[in-house]
Amino acid sequence: MIFGLDATASRQPTWDIAAGITAEMFREAASIGGLEIQLCYFRGGEFRPFEWTSSAARVTAFMGSLRCQTGQTQIHRVLAHAEIETMKRKVGALVFVGDAIEHFHDNPEALRKAARSLGAAKVPVFMFQEGDSADVQRVFADIAALSGGAYARFSQGAAKELAAMLNAAAAFAAGGAAALAARGDQASVLLLGQMRKE
Repeated sequence: MIFGLDATASRQPTWDIAAGITAEMFREAASIGGLEIQLCYFRGGEFRPFEWTSSAARVTAFMGSLRCQTGQTQIHRVLAHAEIETMKRKVGALVFVGDAIEHFHDNPEALRKAARSLGAAKVPVFMFQEGDSADVQRVFADIAALSGGAYARFSQGAAKELAAMLNAAAAFAAGGAAALAARGDQASVLLLGQMRKE
């Protein structure tokens, strides 16, 4: 699973929440068969993917040490990176957490095209939106639908909501739709229901 995060300045509280939830994601996936994760993030003018790992400790230690910085969104770079990774290995899913799209840097049509490519490669994208921007919702939901993934929104600072969605996505990455269906919780039902519509 590729885990993409927006690490621009306003995102520090959510970044910190995600760091705390990451170990829980690994535990969730371990009960199904395990999870390899590649964290990638953008902040300022930087975009950085890390090596693949099955160590929750390594991922959470790094996330806990990183400070967010002002910058533009780079969602297209996350999607393009995921597409490149699919040429090297099987990628079970791409999970992205963010709250904004700046159209100058992330043209919605380019994002939709990248989502279609990931869908063709059988890599569903789970787009999790913090906040309630209707513009962001439209584009995030399109990315999810075009890739065969799912979209969900959570309230600012809502650790339990985000944890439920990330755990459900990790279950899918580790064990597919059957693992997601077996969970039966609200987040899993929401995501699976969207994926079955595609």
